[in-house]
Amino acid sequence: MTADNENGHCNRVVSKSKPNPPPEMANSTIDDKCPSSYCMEIVWRNIFLMIILHVASVYGGYLGIFHARYRTVMFNYLYLILTGLGITAGAHRLWAHRSYEATTTLRIILMLFNCGALQNDILEWSRDHRVHHKFSETDADPHNSRRGFFFAHIGWLLCRKHPEVKNKGRTVSLKDIADDPVVQFQRRYYKPLATLFTFILPSIIPCACWNEDPIISIFASMTRYTLLLHATWLVNSAAHLWGNRPYDNGIQPVECKLVEIVALGEGYHNYHHIFPFDYSASEMTWLNDINFTTMTIDFLSWLGMVKNRKKVDHQTVAKRVQRTGNIQLYGLYQQQHQRSWWRHTPLTIMFMLFSPILALYIYRRFISYLYYLYFHIENRWP
Repeated sequence: MTADNENGHCNRVVSKSKPNPPPEMANSTIDDKCPSSYCMEIVWRNIFLMIILHVASVYGGYLGIFHARYRTVMFNYLYLILTGLGITAGAHRLWAHRSYEATTTLRIILMLFNCGALQNDILEWSRDHRVHHKFSETDADPHNSRRGFFFAHIGWLLCRKHPEVKNKGRTVSLKDIADDPVVQFQRRYYKPLATLFTFILPSIIPCACWNEDPIISIFASMTRYTLLLHATWLVNSAAHLWGNRPYDNGIQPVECKLVEIVALGEGYHNYHHIFPFDYSASEMTWLNDINFTTMTIDFLSWLGMVKNRKKVDHQTVAKRVQRTGNIQLYGLYQQQHQRSWWRHTPLTIMFMLFSPILALYIYRRFISYLYYLYFHIENRWP
């Protein structure tokens, strides 16, 4: 999602132990086509860029824990959530699946947040995602989870796409997205917009507003961006490998608790692959599930910025479970989600929003106490 990875040529490797083809096949056109055995081609530029990004993000994490101001850490965390909504509520649920309608103002806001996520423009992101849904777990799937966790998580960005991704991708219609003037504007100016909202503005704001050190601010932005990437990639990897399948036992996607939290409600993947047009991307609402994106969409609907939210009725879901799912597991799944909303959702959202900064404060005070015991000097944090 973050790097150019167009299809390259298939580099055929022919074993020397194989006999020569018969004379009648010598002039065959087989050499003009890619063989059934796909020859993966590594993109070293992408590997180099990923290594630099992750090294910088580790250093940024160190600066954030031990040197950054609390306001810088909280700002980057909140900005991570907002740019995450640019993917989940924007590119995913609004544009890729058309699960609800949004006003022009909201589409512009989500487009700008999407630029801050730097995971390719909306049109390209939606194209890959629609191909992923239509040809899930096949060679045409850009991040086919049957090739392993690493490939589904990040490896698909480090090599050329399988030729089938491009071939089958031509069958996916994108006209509804391409006709959106907001998407057209973003695509025309994507590089400067993405650079501005991913790195420049998030680095300048802490320096200008509370005199943060520029180096700390820059590397903190790198850490925030990398964390957002991994949260998004977990939907492609963990949400296809580790979890339960109450709705359909015959597909790879699962209901993954980890991804439900870190990906702002995108972890209900077994359900989502059956009913991709559901605006909640889950059977339950945010009153019963940890689904920050759904809660945000509902709030925007209350403000009048969202309309025509598509939702699957429970009878349709129950019939699908009867036909393809695990009835016993589905019953347990329903019981687990019948909780009082005031205990389930508000406490979870508050914990999600404030736990990082609280944990950092406690950790710093603890280290400061150890520092005082050893040096008999109070260590003052920024």
